[in-house]
This record gives sequence, C-alpha cells and structure tokens, in this order.
Amino acid sequence: MKKILLILVAFSLFLVAGDMQKNMKMKNFRMVPMQKAQILQSGKGKMFCKVCGMTLPMFYKTNHAAKVDGKVHQYCSIHCMVEEAAKKGMDPVDPQVVDNTTLKFISADKAFYVVGSKKPGTMSMVSKYAFGTKSAADAFAKKFGGKVMPYKAVLAIVKKNLKKEMMGIKKKQAKMAKMGKKIYNKKCKATDKRFDNPALAKVFIKQNKLCGNIKGKPFQAVALYLSGR
Repeated sequence: MKKILLILVAFSLFLVAGDMQKNMKMKNFRMVPMQKAQILQSGKGKMFCKVCGMTLPMFYKTNHAAKVDGKVHQYCSIHCMVEEAAKKGMDPVDPQVVDNTTLKFISADKAFYVVGSKKPGTMSMVSKYAFGTKSAADAFAKKFGGKVMPYKAVLAIVKKNLKKEMMGIKKKQAKMAKMGKKIYNKKCKATDKRFDNPALAKVFIKQNKLCGNIKGKPFQAVALYLSGR
C-alpha cells in the first residue's frame, strides 16, 4: 500500500512540475505556439516584425498586418504598423488584426478592440487586443478591464501618441543594443554586413549561425545592435 501511495505522489509531483514548466514557457500572454500563428507575409524574414524585428509568434495576440507597396507586411503591434505607414505619410492600407477568439486575422475595420486592459501592451504602455465580436470584447474587458473601441478610434489614439512612444521605445532599444554589442563581441563571429532593420539582421544571424544557438532577448539585442551600428 505504501509503495502505491509513493508512486501516486511521485506521479502527481511529475504532473505538477510539467504544468509549471508549461506555464513558465507560456507566461507571455501574447505568445502562441508556432504552429498556431498565422503568418501572412513572405520572404526570409517572415517570422519577424518588419519594423522592430520582434518574433511574431511571441507577440501574436497583438499582431497586425497591412499592405505596403502592394505587399503584405506583418507587425508585432498596431504601433509598428502605424509607424511604418506614417513614414510614408499615410494611414495603413487594408489593415488586419488577430482576432483573440479564433487566432485568425480579420479586417481591423470590423474588429472590436479592448484598449487599456491589465494584459501587457506591445510596443506601448497601453494594451490593445482585438476581437471579431463585441460580445467577446465585452467579456474580455469585464474580466481584465479596458474600454471597447472600434479600429478608427484606436488608430487615432496610436497616431496621437506615436512620437512620444517612439521616443520611449528608442531609449529602450538603445539600452538593449548596448547589451547586444557585449553579447556580439563575446559570442558571435564578426561581420561587416549592414542591415536596414532588425528583422534582416535576425535572418542573417540565423542563416549564418553567427552567434551559435542564440534565442530570446539576447537574439533581439544582437539584432538591434547590428542594425543600428
């Protein structure tokens, strides 16, 4: 009987440990497993945001997409989408957003956004999550706080705060790039190649195994350093 109890206790501890490990891996609310992420853009850097270089599945629940010069670009956030469009002096063309109910892209114009919930924002202090139905958005807002808004209202907020948020982001990226320089000098093979953005730097790092099996924040830090030097 004691042996059976010991086996049951050990098995229970094993299950708890497994659940804890799983929760630790998925503690980023915005992240989804790679196989559940819908990637609309193409090319070697398709897994990364075209503006900031962040890995799209890691921030998938805030992903957006829009057409740029006839091609679909995918972004980690509405901030990055609006930032790229603003550089061209225009609003995003055919904007799309991930529906947090189905995890599929829908037209941003038809989405119901929850702005300012307790869940983390992406490239912004104010979170913005989208849903395909008002009932789903209302339920999310009731549980996590925030205000339900249409896309045009959210777009106006992002445009209004864009310069201020870009300044804050640049400061954070500058600090991260300094860390990236240290990692690069210590762990990476030297390269003279220049990059227009962190996404292209990430593709080069991976393809050439420049820094071994680098992942996560160190990967982002090195990419920011290489694209900004």
